[in-house]
Amino acid sequence: MYSKITNFAHLRINFRTTSMLDMLRFSRKPYKLGLVLSGGGARGFAHAGALLALEEMGIRPDAIAGVSAGSVVTVMYAAGMKPEEIVKVFSDAKFGDFAELAVPRDGFFSMDGFRKFLRKHVPYKDISDLPMHAVVCATDLLASKAVAFTEGNLDECVAASCSIPIVFKPVKINGVTYVDGGVVANLPAWALRDKCKYLIGINCSPMPQRNKPKSILDIAQLTYDALVKNNSHEQMQMCDLAISINDIAKYNVFNLKEINRVFRSGYDTTMLALLDAGFVRPPER
Repeated sequence: MYSKITNFAHLRINFRTTSMLDMLRFSRKPYKLGLVLSGGGARGFAHAGALLALEEMGIRPDAIAGVSAGSVVTVMYAAGMKPEEIVKVFSDAKFGDFAELAVPRDGFFSMDGFRKFLRKHVPYKDISDLPMHAVVCATDLLASKAVAFTEGNLDECVAASCSIPIVFKPVKINGVTYVDGGVVANLPAWALRDKCKYLIGINCSPMPQRNKPKSILDIAQLTYDALVKNNSHEQMQMCDLAISINDIAKYNVFNLKEINRVFRSGYDTTMLALLDAGFVRPPER
């Protein structure tokens, strides 16, 4: 049995039984709609395409959380950037613009260039200053646990969330060593599930078929893919609607050359998923 809801964000969607009705009407959770974005390296630009699809359907989250590449899109969108703008600022960039070769004691590359890039394009110093409630998720390396930042130095926390072990140097914040949030939970549904009445998750880390690795970056990517495959399923189950962008698996997580195609895939897959779930476009004004 299904019940129809017609008063949620000017959309129509069907939910099983009346439990969702009760949740939307009587829940005391602080946010109506939450959005969680996975890690995925350069494949994370699918999130910008997903956001464009959501906007065209009249859907705008009240809270947003991200891991790794998803944390980059999270803070940029929460800062007020449009999805197309997010892709545009990266369009002429390459891996070397963000990663500087370091003495390989705890990582081959530092993220100083990336942090400088964030400071240039996101005009907020602290996560708590962002106009939209935003959560940046990383991994406490020594404790092996997921951590959610809702306040703190923005570029520092995002760098921590993006620090793929071995490839990038870990980031220390208040004496704690952090690495990529995808190591423990690549889709941060856990960070918003208890705070949102309805939760949408976008996963842009499908498990690809890989050839024999030829470099340390290839090995790092294979390791990353294996990690996130094993920890994403449970998080997707926590979402009311989980969308996986599967056709971007062929793209390398360190390659920025295909970001426009990745963006388009994110848009197309999300739009189809929303329509299949029962959402309808709002009337044109």
